[in-house]
Amino acid sequence: MRKTSKRYLPTYTLIAVNVAVYILTSIIGNDFVNTNQDIIVQYGQVNALVVGFGWYWQLFTSMFIHVNIVHLFGNMMFLLIFGLRAEEFFDLKEYLLIYFLSGITGNLLTLLLPDVISAGASGAIFGVFGASVIYLRRTIGQSIMTALVYAFFLFFINIGPEVNILAHLGGLIVGLLIGYVLGTRRKLGATYSYRVTYST
Repeated sequence: MRKTSKRYLPTYTLIAVNVAVYILTSIIGNDFVNTNQDIIVQYGQVNALVVGFGWYWQLFTSMFIHVNIVHLFGNMMFLLIFGLRAEEFFDLKEYLLIYFLSGITGNLLTLLLPDVISAGASGAIFGVFGASVIYLRRTIGQSIMTALVYAFFLFFINIGPEVNILAHLGGLIVGLLIGYVLGTRRKLGATYSYRVTYST
């Protein structure tokens, strides 16, 4: 039987890390409602600093920095919902690959907006969501169109004036691609096993 990541609790671990980082930055900034601007500049993603001064670590650290408590709560709620579902489909390496590659890709795409300062785990979460939705449809041999419509519907309803659309889009596309590839491989593997079993 294929091992899933459920036994390793990656979703709860990631939520705990995000919450711990927020608590730490709140203590440093002496504000539990809003993250101190100096911290956001240092560890969020400031495109001008990444491109102009080589602060490449921000492509990673910004995934764990949240602007305020509401931002953190919203992201962690969606991570809990989509992450627990993803744990049923993917093993630990696949789960972490989807999460971090989606988040970093979303941040790289954000560099196209030179004056933007961004933070949050949204790109990674959209990747986990996209991978799960398309993986499920692909492994059972159904059309992926419903999954794509559902995925981009969620993407469009989350568009807003202070939302990093490119991070969401980059994360979603990476998640969809990885989920499709993994789903295709397991669908083909299941078909092959079925034929061998009943060939006699």
